[in-house]
Amino acid sequence: MISTVFITGFGINAQNSSALLCKLYIYVGFTFSTLFPTILILASIDRLLISSQDTSTRLYSSRRLAYFSISFNASFWSIFFVHVLIKGNIIRLYPGFYLCYFDANYLNFVSYSSLVINAAVCLAMIVLSMFAFKNVRHIRVIPTQQLRKQLRTMNKKDFQLLRCLFVHDLVYISFSIFINVYYVYDAATKSQTRTSLRSTIESFVENFLLFLHHVPFCCSFVIFIIVSKAFRNEVKRMVYKILGKTIVIVREDENRAEVFEKGCVERQIVSLT
Repeated sequence: MISTVFITGFGINAQNSSALLCKLYIYVGFTFSTLFPTILILASIDRLLISSQDTSTRLYSSRRLAYFSISFNASFWSIFFVHVLIKGNIIRLYPGFYLCYFDANYLNFVSYSSLVINAAVCLAMIVLSMFAFKNVRHIRVIPTQQLRKQLRTMNKKDFQLLRCLFVHDLVYISFSIFINVYYVYDAATKSQTRTSLRSTIESFVENFLLFLHHVPFCCSFVIFIIVSKAFRNEVKRMVYKILGKTIVIVREDENRAEVFEKGCVERQIVSLT
């Protein structure tokens, strides 16, 4: 996003003047753009585990597994895109004009591999979201008394996080699938001769779809503010803390816990009597 602002907004193309900056620009862009949807997939797997009916399956939803999964995937993508770090370089298109890019032979491999990765990510998000939605729907259908006896129910924050994740996956799929379709079209029509009008239209469509592709990377805060009441309360608490004011936010989960503990104490008193 920062590089896009400098390049498109201010016309500052520092990556075209240094080979090191060019390699870092391409490598960081590919790595982080792939790491973001990967973490969304890991979060979807975590929500799928915690919404499972099997108690042993729910135990896999832990911080230790989350830290290990994120570290492993970050290391994997960092190593996987080393070839981009090596092949990316400054290309001389014509006298006086240089561009940080790949050569024509290697560009096909990069385009097809990116298309396969994006398609696999979108498909994985769709499948995981469907299974998690199925688990949550089954939990809500089962009567409350049966849940208390057999299953550990999800608390309100778990449901809110699951809804935020649904929206996040939906936004990513909606804004990323169009650029994938365009890349398929571009690969299928690459051998065709293009007129100046067609080239201009395709360039505009590609830039517009790339702009849409950037939307999911900067909408997390907006999604959590709109969907999650608990997140809004935490943000409100933080803002009031910065301003030096106090605020009392009633939490339903804490109230339920207090009512439950009070009921247990009353039942113990009655049984002792």
